[in-house]
Amino acid sequence: MGSCLSVEEDEHLQTQNKSSSSRPGVRGESTSPSKAGSVNSNTIVIIPKNVKDLRQSPGNGDLDIFTYEEMKLATKHFRPDQVLGEGGFGIVYKGVIDDNVRSGYKTTQVAIKELDPEGLQGDREWLAEVNYLGQLRHSNLVKLIGYCCEGDHRLLVYEYMASGSLEKHLFLRVRATLTWQKRLKIALDAARGLAFLHGVEKPIIYRDFKTSNILLDADFNAKLSDFGLARVGPTGDQTHVSTRVMGTYGYAAPEYVMTGHLTARSDVYGFGVVLLEMLIGRRAMDKSRPSREHNLVEWARPILNHSKKLVRILDPRIEGQYSTKILMKVANLAYQCLSQNPKGRPVMSQVIEILEPLVTQEASHGEAAPQNGSGCVTLYEVPKRLPDTPNERDRLKSESEREAVPVKSKPGNARSKSEPPKECDLYDPSPDSVVVERLSSDGR
Repeated sequence: MGSCLSVEEDEHLQTQNKSSSSRPGVRGESTSPSKAGSVNSNTIVIIPKNVKDLRQSPGNGDLDIFTYEEMKLATKHFRPDQVLGEGGFGIVYKGVIDDNVRSGYKTTQVAIKELDPEGLQGDREWLAEVNYLGQLRHSNLVKLIGYCCEGDHRLLVYEYMASGSLEKHLFLRVRATLTWQKRLKIALDAARGLAFLHGVEKPIIYRDFKTSNILLDADFNAKLSDFGLARVGPTGDQTHVSTRVMGTYGYAAPEYVMTGHLTARSDVYGFGVVLLEMLIGRRAMDKSRPSREHNLVEWARPILNHSKKLVRILDPRIEGQYSTKILMKVANLAYQCLSQNPKGRPVMSQVIEILEPLVTQEASHGEAAPQNGSGCVTLYEVPKRLPDTPNERDRLKSESEREAVPVKSKPGNARSKSEPPKECDLYDPSPDSVVVERLSSDGR
């Protein structure tokens, strides 16, 4: 497995949760009943430096420690039909921990992530997740229930997020439409999660903010997951921390990629990229598009402050759902978050102050709107390539008008408009994340 080093240089790190009354959007309390010994604002936590230390001192008692046999039972022996997804860490399985797995355990649906020894991440990132998610509790962070560290096995047990990742809802070809109102609420939830991390006594920089790391529960509440690249940020007189550059192409802040200097505003840039993806409906990096449109930020940011141009490139699935005034405020926020100058970006508490009233206004607007339909969710199939120019849009519009003329259907070929074609792809797997890594001058 290789050496099991902590991601931090400090032997002992202290984290302190601050209440929301001291900082907007920063909440330190747990959203679920805490167990004895869980972290509170006055607790000093000793973080294990490596797996050996973790085994000798398993921590504050807030996490359950599972055996590998229990993990096999919970996932039906890691059956393929239990797989939820796969990433640089390894495979994620759906599981159930109940009385059959551990006597007396309350039945709980979970997601179990198993470290792939040959994967892009290792003990270092696995331990980072235990260190951070094992101590921090917030309604917009995925809850870590426990872990398995038996022999060479490294597994993490999380709460189950029924609606999957934001990435899947934005970029799969056939799925329920992610409405404008839901997108704003997801953006606000994610902003609250980041603000909480930045607001603890020793700020934590997430360093890997992207759509695949934003998970949604059954009610589409958003929570941040995957803390393998997180690290403690600058404190005191420090302006930044120097570290090797790690993250995903398209999401990493330009100054961080160039210098290895990491600050909380590096996360703000990543937030801006995700906000832009939700506005435009495109991936941060897409090599299948014309060369000038490969990088979403470079192509779309200059358009964000021009309402007429912006409307032409918006995700067509949110057409008619927004007010132009609110749309432009969100676009302007994305524009600021994506500033090349880190000091030109807002801090996350300011992002929350901007988004909260917009979410409230849109919710009120949605309730006041007349109910003309049955309220059913409509399935939407995104074309392989969206029209990018006014001429293409006009051509498609004229074609759709011609198709709207009633014609006699051939017997035996009728099907519902919402029913996908028999041979269409229901899933559009995302490309593998590309990890950026470069050693900085200090070798960390």
